[in-house]
Amino acid sequence: MLEAARACVLAVGVRRTTFSDVARRAGVSRMTLYRRFPDLETLLSTLMTWEFGRVVDDARAAAEAGNCRERAVAMVVRAARRLHEDPLFDRLLDVDPELLLPYVTVRLGGMQRLAVAGLAAELESGRGDGSVRDGDAETLARGIELIARGFVLARDPGLDAWAELTRAVDGYLRP
Repeated sequence: MLEAARACVLAVGVRRTTFSDVARRAGVSRMTLYRRFPDLETLLSTLMTWEFGRVVDDARAAAEAGNCRERAVAMVVRAARRLHEDPLFDRLLDVDPELLLPYVTVRLGGMQRLAVAGLAAELESGRGDGSVRDGDAETLARGIELIARGFVLARDPGLDAWAELTRAVDGYLRP
């Protein structure tokens, strides 16, 4: 069902996606869809958390070498770059950018909370091995999320953007 919702959003955008379209693409009845998701907003929120959660999980799995700070930096840069290049996120920015505004200005979404929690755990370990500066791990992780968010949202971050994000996050965390 989430794959069907993803296909609908890629085809027509979030605002034009309907329960009927998702059910048809998934090969299920609307009632079956309603049993899993009480409304379209919940379905789309679940889709975004699922899609972008996969990006974060992939970044975490790929960042295995080095000390904790180096792993955290690699994880942040890989996740930011993958999210920036994600077709669903790109479609959202192109067709329905106003839907992102609350997540940029007011609150953390589910995906952002997952990223901050995962990064905070890595930073806590980094303080133990001496590779991360002192400070509350969650506060540091939220600061990094704010830094990375600008790179993710930039339509054309430039050729050196990911190297710059690497330098910014590494410098922020360095003891």
